[in-house]
Amino acid sequence: MLIEFILPCYNEKQLLKQNSLKLLNFLNQQNYSFDWKIVLLLNGTTDDSKPIALEMKEQYNKIAVFIVEEKGKGNAIKKYFDYSSADFLIYMDIDLAVDIKNINDLISPLLNNNYDLVIGSRLLKESTTNRSAIRELSSRVYIFLSKLILKHSLSDLQCGFKGIKKEAFKKISPFIQDKFWFFDTELLIFAILLNRTIKEIPVDWSENRYEKRKSKIKIIKNSLDFIKNLLQLKKRLKAVKNNKSF
Repeated sequence: MLIEFILPCYNEKQLLKQNSLKLLNFLNQQNYSFDWKIVLLLNGTTDDSKPIALEMKEQYNKIAVFIVEEKGKGNAIKKYFDYSSADFLIYMDIDLAVDIKNINDLISPLLNNNYDLVIGSRLLKESTTNRSAIRELSSRVYIFLSKLILKHSLSDLQCGFKGIKKEAFKKISPFIQDKFWFFDTELLIFAILLNRTIKEIPVDWSENRYEKRKSKIKIIKNSLDFIKNLLQLKKRLKAVKNNKSF
């Protein structure tokens, strides 16, 4: 059995090596009974991330590199997930905003409880978060609107810390269209539509762990885009249900 840990990367030369090695060191200490590897998933990178990633691939046999020339985290994840032959796929943000100690909490339900997806949530009462008030508010407003429009019961859709069975993703993949940040929402909403089992876990999430890194998310613009995407997704869900194409 193979589990892959995917780190999507867009112009992250300041973080790529140190955080990849941090993850590698953690995984090496776990003495897992399954095979695993780390995949550095570059998407549209224009800085020095590519040579850094390729050098690490040569130095460490547990690190692989997959390059997608186009920008878009969702696009890159979908392309790699479609390509991968792993049994389980786990992806997390390159800044490791979710503490890596939560990795085993993510793996255990996938392997031991036979869930199709296990997702980190920053909004469960057991979760701990360290982020600005505006980002906290935007997350809560988004989840409220998504519940109102899409009628789901999940507490967090956009946390970049998720694990999924490859077999489950194969069923969901044809329905996913978004190439950017809305990918996570589409993944989960279509998983619900297809009756895939989902477990949420609390996480320790921290913003601005690295002072030199600015968030690539533009709060106002992305909020408006998310609302538009939610309404469009609602129409798509209705069409899919009517056509019974699943």
